[in-house]
Amino acid sequence: MVFELEDLIRILIALVCGGIIGYERESKNRPAGLRTHMLVCIGAALVMVVSQHLFEQYPEGVIDPSRLGAQVVSGIGFLGAGTIIRDRFSVTGLTTAATLWGVACIGLAVGSGYYLMGIITTGIIFLTLILFRKLEGVLKIKPSKAKLKVTALYDENTANIIKELLEKDGFLLKGAKFSKSKNGETVDFTYELSCPDAKAWDILPQKLYEHKIIQKADIVF
Repeated sequence: MVFELEDLIRILIALVCGGIIGYERESKNRPAGLRTHMLVCIGAALVMVVSQHLFEQYPEGVIDPSRLGAQVVSGIGFLGAGTIIRDRFSVTGLTTAATLWGVACIGLAVGSGYYLMGIITTGIIFLTLILFRKLEGVLKIKPSKAKLKVTALYDENTANIIKELLEKDGFLLKGAKFSKSKNGETVDFTYELSCPDAKAWDILPQKLYEHKIIQKADIVF
């Protein structure tokens, strides 16, 4: 079996395609970043290159080149599952898991010789990750669930004040955690919130800052 120049080209194209999508994930500090996406895409491409050579080596039909590719598509789910994190009432990492599955499919396409299809799909996935995030901002689409991180001056009634304010504005508390600072002057709260009104998220920090005890308030979607 001879390793041809075209095989190397396929591997390099897979490296670039996986790197483009991995770079976007890396820039967002996701669980799977640049190297992970590159490795997945390269590995999938290599699987298809080897499958085609095996098919040529055994022309009697005892080797089905699609079987190894099918194992990649199903097996990548285990790696994707590792990027999905459940933190009490929230789930993160679903998009990264989807991009890992996507780059695996791109690798299979490139490894099979469908360069243009793989490159175009890479562009579509990359633009989807970039443009649709901006579109959500333009349309002011807000998820119904988020985390609220608050730093406040320590007082016996601090927790009750924040809770009453949130419930007054229609927020439902799913969970809460807090920790005191070393000097005991401030306390950090982390709330799991849900609210069907998208506009409420925009004005929430402003309302919190109206209270002198609140020093910092951040919403993490």
